[in-house]
Formats: sequence, C-alpha cells, structure tokens
Amino acid sequence: MPEKLDIFSEKEPSLPVSTFLDSSEAIFVKKLSLNDRDWARLPNKHQAGVYVPPAERDNGFFPPLVAKQREKVDANEIREAFFEIEWVGISGKKKARLAHYTSKRAETHLTGLPKPAFSDLAPASFLVIGRRGDKYRAVTIDSESEDCDLLGDLLSLPPDFRSGVFALEALRCKREEKEITFLEEVVKAFFDGTIIALAAKYASMPTTAALAATARARFLADNGLENLDPYAMAKPGDALRTISRGIEYEIFKDFQMRARAIELVRLLLGDDPSAVSPEKALRAIVLEYPKIDAIMLSAAQQRKSRAGYSFEHHIEAMLSEGKIPFQKQVVIEAKKRPDFILPSLALYDNKIRTDREALVLSAKTTLRERWKQVHAEIKNCDLYIATVDENIAENAIIDMASQGICLVVPESLKNSDTTEYKRHASVISFEKFFSTEIKGVRWPLWEARGLINCG
Repeated sequence: MPEKLDIFSEKEPSLPVSTFLDSSEAIFVKKLSLNDRDWARLPNKHQAGVYVPPAERDNGFFPPLVAKQREKVDANEIREAFFEIEWVGISGKKKARLAHYTSKRAETHLTGLPKPAFSDLAPASFLVIGRRGDKYRAVTIDSESEDCDLLGDLLSLPPDFRSGVFALEALRCKREEKEITFLEEVVKAFFDGTIIALAAKYASMPTTAALAATARARFLADNGLENLDPYAMAKPGDALRTISRGIEYEIFKDFQMRARAIELVRLLLGDDPSAVSPEKALRAIVLEYPKIDAIMLSAAQQRKSRAGYSFEHHIEAMLSEGKIPFQKQVVIEAKKRPDFILPSLALYDNKIRTDREALVLSAKTTLRERWKQVHAEIKNCDLYIATVDENIAENAIIDMASQGICLVVPESLKNSDTTEYKRHASVISFEKFFSTEIKGVRWPLWEARGLINCG
C-alpha cells in the first residue's frame, strides 16, 4: 500500500488545503485581524504575532502554559509555552512562543512567526495550524485565493466565523452522518439498476430566485420576522450576509452535492452494476479525467454565479419591503445595465434633476477590480456598491473614494477589526445607507416629486 502523504514530514514544500486537513488530528483556524498581520509589514506596529482567544488557548490544542520565572516576586504572572512550528512553503522550523500576560487579562499572543507568511496577506485572511501528536505545522491562506473558499467549504465556516479548534475525525464523522441517508439511497439505486431515475430526481437545481426565497423564509422564521423591511431591523446588512452567504449557501451546497455526486458515480461506474469492476473504475478515473475536471469546474462556476444572483435577489426584497422605489437591471446608454437605479430610470434620465435625486446601487458579493467597470454606470448621481467582501485593500478603498464611490457593507464588517472599513468615511453600513442616504437625504426629494407610495 502506498504511503499516505504526510504533511508533518519535510518532503513536501507546498500542499493542498484538503491534504493539510486530512493529515492533521486537529487544527486551529483564525481569521486574522489587521493587527494579526500588520506587524509583519508595518514598522510602527507593537503587536508581534497573532492574538489567540482564551477558548482556543486553553482547550488542549496548544502546549500547556507554565509560569515564567521572574526576578520580581510581586510581578504579574506571565504564562508561556515554547514549541516548534513547521511552516508550509517556508524552509526550516520556527520556535514559537505562546504568551499570556495576566496583567492584560485575556491577552495571549503567538509570537516567533515568520514575517513572509503574513506580510502580503489581504484583509480577512486565515492562519491555519495543524497538530498531530506533539508536532505542529502551519500555513497562512490569503482571503483572495481559491484555497480560502475551499477552507470555508471543508469546515463549513459561517460568515461571521472568527476562530476555532476543529477535531478532524469528529468533523468527518459529522459530515458522514449528515449524508448517510443520501449515500444509502445512491448505493441502493446503483445496485437496483435505478441510478438513472435517481439522477433525474436530483439533476434539477432550483432557480436562484427560488433558492433565495427559501433562504429568506428560513431566516424570517428563525428570527420571528414578517419580512425584510430594512427599517424594522437594527442590522439589515448583517441579515443580508447571513441569508446569502450562510443559509442560502448551505441549502445550495446540499442540492449541488447530490447532483454532482451522482453525475460522478455514473461517469466512473456506469449504469450497469453487473459490469462494475475496480479496473473499470480506475480506467474511468484516468481516461475520463477531462470530463471529471469539467464537472468540478462547472460546479465552481455555478457557486460563483449563484452568489452574485443571490445577493441581488435579497437586496431587491429588502428594497421592496422597505417600500423604496427602484428599477432593476434597466438598460441605460451604451447597453449598460446597472443592478438598481433609485428611484427610477425616468428620473435618472431627467436632465434638470439634481445630482442627489437619483443614485445607482450595484451589488457585488466580491469586488476585485470590477468596481472600475461599475464606475462607468453613473451619470451625474451618486454610486453605491453594496458588498459582503471582507478582503478589500485600503488602497482600493481610497481609489474608489477618489472616484466618488461609496461602499455599503454589513454592520459587523464596517466595525470589524479584520477589515479596512472602520476608519474610512467612504464605507458605510447598510443601516446608514437606508436610514441616512435613503430615508434622510433622498426620501423628502422623492416625496416632493410624488414618487413615494405611502400605501
């Protein structure tokens, strides 16, 4: 039997996230705050390492802390532990120090970390430390990389995740228990010769609008709400993020997993149980690899497409249930099609309106460089880009502000220490967008024009 790839050996300098997880008994995962990474790239930062919350510090993942011997008898106790960490992609081991300064209450830092692993990370990137026995290995995962999405999927991280320790075997068992009924259904159908009928049963995915409606209904039921009226909730942006990136994504993944899994079973094993053999399955893996690759690529593209449509659907519902006048995806000059024009295309095109009376609202789950394309959609009005993207760099925020673009983000992200948003006035929360920019500034202007439906 071939030897299992061992991430705790020194044979492999760079490893897939899935291999990292599979080869660990437990992992510590931390979404990095700005302080957790800025020490590696800015000379004026005092924090030299990563903050470790008490829950993860004391749950047995890290070596036990012991009191440091100090000359002053009445000095506040410092508890510490030293251990070696092998860093993926960086040669050599580094001796790390986990230190708890009791004078600062819960404050505990992991220091002795390599600067190159942290210096170029985007906001909301991850530190992942794997442990097997008394050996530790670590990697940082940039939030702009595909590995970041894979990490979230493999661990089912919620949108508001900050840090945690995961026992990998327990996680695998939990995932198996969740899918055991479906697995038994597939096995039975294959050997009964009814796999084609089962594939047809699971092949049809709900439309993005239907998925969005299901997710909203679940959120409303869970929170005792009647609708998504943004004026009836304290944090409408956090609600959008929870529904789109949390509830709906989990529903979607269940549908997609079933459809794609059966597609792969049929590709590798066929439809005739009497013709199955290990040799046939192995030959199919090699010879049909281009089709396997195409299936997985299609699944990834489907996830990205769903995310964009989902966000638009939920914003549309929030605008509608807040009785805010808008038009969606209307064609303006040069075939440009902004996501939302408020209050109407007619007023947008009105040559004698004021700049404040109309606005364009663009919905982008992730931004990258696409804001430059969106900027071309405005004409003598304000442009707001709504996003749940956590990893927008400070220079990009400044560039957008210089172009008159205002970012609209969930309340928890606006105030988060993992994003660059807190100190920028050009980034506002959804709550401020609805209460100030719409209700406070533009509502009176629209009422004067008779555009508000008070019924």
